Amino acid sequence: MANDMVNKFKLGFGLMRLPRLEDGAIDVPQVSKMVDLFLEAGGTYFDTAFAYPGSEEAIKKALVERYPRESYTLATKLMCNDEVNDEETAKKELLTSLERSGAGYFDYYLLHALQRGNYEKYDRFHLWDYVKELKEKGLVKHYGFSFHADPELLEELLTKHPDVDFVQLQINYADWENPGVNSKKNLEICKAHGKPVVVMEPVKGGILADPIDSVKAILDAEGSGMSYSSWAIRFVCSQEGIFTVLSGMSNIEQMEDNLSYMKDFKPLDEHEVKVIEACQAALNADQSIPCTACHYCTPGCPMNIPIPEIFAVENRKKGSPAFRTKREYVIVTQGRGQASDCIQCGQCEGICPQHLPIISLLERCREIESYV
Repeated sequence: MANDMVNKFKLGFGLMRLPRLEDGAIDVPQVSKMVDLFLEAGGTYFDTAFAYPGSEEAIKKALVERYPRESYTLATKLMCNDEVNDEETAKKELLTSLERSGAGYFDYYLLHALQRGNYEKYDRFHLWDYVKELKEKGLVKHYGFSFHADPELLEELLTKHPDVDFVQLQINYADWENPGVNSKKNLEICKAHGKPVVVMEPVKGGILADPIDSVKAILDAEGSGMSYSSWAIRFVCSQEGIFTVLSGMSNIEQMEDNLSYMKDFKPLDEHEVKVIEACQAALNADQSIPCTACHYCTPGCPMNIPIPEIFAVENRKKGSPAFRTKREYVIVTQGRGQASDCIQCGQCEGICPQHLPIISLLERCREIESYV
């Protein structure tokens, strides 16, 4: 584990999905009550970002102006999206975040949402050196990055930047072995590099808070009375190498539910692990394409299309928002062919042990390419 990073209370308060009023403004009084409950229970880690509309300003009112600075830790992020086209603009985000939040400094500062399509931009704008300079000046205590890409890129970044303090990953039981997310593999890479992991999307953007019926049936049969979200969050918190697990809570009820089992957190026991494995099997069984990912079809594909991985993304898109499905699709096809590149040569169908109509299935998967 990295240097002086210590966090006994594993639940983090994610500030991306704060409650809003009818006019769209963040409901600061409700957020303030949520902050009170969180701190009273022993929580300290708050996570916002330059790119979260109104979040930094809201946490200034609900937290920073109401509690001593040493009583909590605050994380925010520097985002290089399509609107950031020069180094000066990127670096100004830190000053804007300090002004919005009034925090004086950030305990954790992240290069935001690194993936294949943008990671070189962070190099081009010298942002790795910039965050180290901020740390030397005391404006940042720890720096890291949030990540949405393949294990190969993660390995490259951690090898190239060995002094990074922590990594933020998408980890949940639905994406544990999802090739579009690679939760398990990416966590193992961070552990191998000795980097603590902050977890985002433990309930997969709410999907595991209201899972498919077959998963609900498995969890309901346990008769524990625990929320579906609690199973997902406890699964992640039970993994080795986890520093904190962010939950993007949107109301007091969600806060109270999370605190009910995190104030006295207990890792999943052997039986509960089996329950989650049954849920994972149910998710995998809820597939419209019965591909076994044997990869017999891929070595001879003249267009280098990762057919099983594309099918996995297609199978997992049920209940997922379009942007998440698109992101997973980009990850699995990076540097390889897409579904639309199929020339219908038929070599894959001739060798598939499941005798799948791969050509027509790839045609169906082309829809993902049009997602916004």
